Amino acid sequence: MQKYDVIVVGAGVTGLLSALILAKHGKKVLILEKSKYVGGNCNSYTVDGFQVDTGPHAITHLLEGPLKRIMDSYFDYIPVFEDYGNYFIRTDKRFVKVPSNIKEFVTFDVLPRMDRLVLSQAVTKALTYTTFGMDLSKQSVYEFLPKNLSKDTYDFADTISYFLSGKDMKHTSAQRVLEGSAFVRDSITPEQLEDILKNEDENTPEDKVLQNLIPLNLHTSLQTRLNRVSSPLTTLGRLATNKVSYSQGYPRKGLKSLLNAILYSLPKTVEIMVENPVHKILAEEGVVKGVIANDTYLADMVIHTGFAKDLPHLVEDLPSSYVKELDGIVQTKSLTIWLGLDTTMEAFNYIGSEIWFKEKAYWAMPISNYDSSLAPEGKQLVGFTFIMDPEKDNSSEIKMAYETIYNAVPGVEEHVEMKHEQIIIPEKAAVTIDGNFAEIRTPIKNLYVAGTDTDRRSMGITRAAYSVIEMLRVLNTDGNLHRRGVKNSSP
Repeated sequence: MQKYDVIVVGAGVTGLLSALILAKHGKKVLILEKSKYVGGNCNSYTVDGFQVDTGPHAITHLLEGPLKRIMDSYFDYIPVFEDYGNYFIRTDKRFVKVPSNIKEFVTFDVLPRMDRLVLSQAVTKALTYTTFGMDLSKQSVYEFLPKNLSKDTYDFADTISYFLSGKDMKHTSAQRVLEGSAFVRDSITPEQLEDILKNEDENTPEDKVLQNLIPLNLHTSLQTRLNRVSSPLTTLGRLATNKVSYSQGYPRKGLKSLLNAILYSLPKTVEIMVENPVHKILAEEGVVKGVIANDTYLADMVIHTGFAKDLPHLVEDLPSSYVKELDGIVQTKSLTIWLGLDTTMEAFNYIGSEIWFKEKAYWAMPISNYDSSLAPEGKQLVGFTFIMDPEKDNSSEIKMAYETIYNAVPGVEEHVEMKHEQIIIPEKAAVTIDGNFAEIRTPIKNLYVAGTDTDRRSMGITRAAYSVIEMLRVLNTDGNLHRRGVKNSSP
């Protein structure tokens, strides 16, 4: 039986980032992945000459956020990110930019004027509440909305809720929309950062996670970078000046480039085994000992980055209360339809993404506009993502999705030369009012959980990065981050 310092279950982006960081802290790491491929939803592959991602992605909080900190601290190769652009609304008559502040929202004539006015008042009220510390995480968007709004306005609110939480406005909290929409960002603009750097000696650091974890001899330049981090501006202060494009990006060459950057940065002390599913996590007297997969592998620590809901099937005798908590995690299934077009269409002549909110809502990105190499020369690649109705079968959902696309963008059907469908669970937990999230610590000592079902901040890859940083906090507190003999030299 082979022995490792750490076994990571799952080779998605969370598992790979976890292995990368722990290996650079001196650990010998084994990653076990049940499928043929690594990367999970952070991957790209080729279909008939078009390079598709596993769903359209916007990488958020790139200016100052968890993925940026991890890349600066641990990557040997950092991918290039293109400016994400803007969010747009498509209707049967209009194609307009989504407002990013209240002033723009008042003139957002996709919705009726009276609806805009009362919604602006509601948003201002909600922002004021959150600024003064009131928790809106248990109040639904539907409850917070003024009554007697038009159907278009309710459909718009429903669509925004779906793409920020995976559920409709009756199951999405007002807090989630405020935190996840263009109105409020955790990242700060370059102008605000410049002001911070001018006055860095006066700043009180808020979240120097990695500074507290990384020995000074690991990355000597990191201390200088992190000393420049400041607490973000208040919600209302950011609202007036926020610019979405500054904090979001899309990786040049597609998601595969981000995945490759992680793989190229992995130390030789990381071993990856694919097509090797974990059947059981071993524990003795409440302490993890290893796993049983195609063989038995022993380790002092196991990090499970698959679905936390699967743990009761892998670990014997978990407390019933813990199993119940995991069972309360809510998930959403999504459908992405990739269309390869035989030409570049005027309808998709923009940088960013669009939302169609009438009938069956979608979120779409023409990703070849960021990098023309993602499509054959002179052609275009667009991805359309839909939240799937759990009450309907896949075939009817796919049929309705195609009908929606062809109705929303007249003439697109004539230019389609490649069709490709993906059905995935985009995140391991939907951010709903009643849905649970797993704790990083489990009832088994030295068995930890990481992934998008342990952290509700942001979305997708950024949320995975948040979960990894939170896991580092916990490991450091438990004395499991640094290899024995390596002193944590943080101040």
